Amino acid sequence: MIDSLERLGLVARVAEALNVTQPAVSKQIADLEQIVGSPIVLRERNRLYLTPVGLRLAKHARLVLAQIERAALDIDGLAAGISGAVAVGAVGSVAPTLLPRAIAFMNSVAPNVNLSVIEGHFVSMLPLLNDNSIDFLIARSWQPQEYSGIAQTLLYEERLRVVAGPKHPLTRARNVSWPDVVSWPWVFSPETSVARQGISSLFAQYGLATPERVTASISLTLNMALMKEMNVLTLFPEELAKAHALRGDLAILPLDAGNLLSEVRCYWRSDRPTDKSKSLFLHCIEQSAAQRNE
Repeated sequence: MIDSLERLGLVARVAEALNVTQPAVSKQIADLEQIVGSPIVLRERNRLYLTPVGLRLAKHARLVLAQIERAALDIDGLAAGISGAVAVGAVGSVAPTLLPRAIAFMNSVAPNVNLSVIEGHFVSMLPLLNDNSIDFLIARSWQPQEYSGIAQTLLYEERLRVVAGPKHPLTRARNVSWPDVVSWPWVFSPETSVARQGISSLFAQYGLATPERVTASISLTLNMALMKEMNVLTLFPEELAKAHALRGDLAILPLDAGNLLSEVRCYWRSDRPTDKSKSLFLHCIEQSAAQRNE
C-alpha cells in the first residue's frame, strides 16, 4: 500500500490500484502511523506526499515486494514449464523503459515463451487487441475510459516534458512560456492518436491554438535525430528526458504539461481465456512498473 501511495499520490488512485475502498486505504495509513509512531504522509489539497519516514518505509516495501514477486515468478515458471507465445503492443514513449525489464523477467522464469513486440499508437493498436493479433496493449492515457470486453490496470504515472535540442534558441531564453513555443516547429503523434487529442487539449487549456508546423512521428529515435538537425520541440517521458539531458542530447524546457498522458495503463481482452504464459507476462509487466524508480 505504501509503495502505491508513493507512486500514485491519491487515495482514490491507490484504492483503484489495490481494488479496495478509499476508507480502507485511509485506515491502513492510520494503522501504519500508529505502528511507527510518526506521520508517514503529508496532505496537501487532494494529494498525499510521503514524509521522510514514509519514504524510508516505501523503499523497504519495494525491496520486499520485488523479492516476493521474483520468487513467485520463478516458482510459477519452473513448476509449470510454461511455453507459448505472447504478443505485446506498446506506445513508443513507454516501450524503452518498461518492456526491457519485463522481458528480462519473463525470459528468466519462462525461457520457452516466445515474445513479440510492436510499436504504434493506441488507436492503431486497439483493433489488433480486439482481433487477438496482440495479447496486451500498453499505452498512455489522461482521461481513463472503459472499453467493452477490455480489462485494464494502471501501471504507473509519469509526466511528459517539453524538450528541444541542446542548441535550440529557447534553451538560452531567460523565461519560456507556452505562448513562446506555439510558432516553433513541433513533432507530435499522428492526428488520429489519443496523444494528439491530448496535446490539442493542453494548448487549448492555455488559450492557444495547436501549433501548425508539425511533423507526425511516433519514433523516439527519429524525434531525437530531428532535434539534432533542426529547431523542433517535442514531448518526452520524464525518465527518458532526464537521461538524455544528462548526456547532453537534449534540453528540458520549464513548461508544465500537467497530467497530459501521465497514466501508463495495460489493456487486455477480458472475454478471452488467459493462459499461464499471458498471466505470467502480466505479472512481469507489473513488477517492471513497480521497480522502475529503484
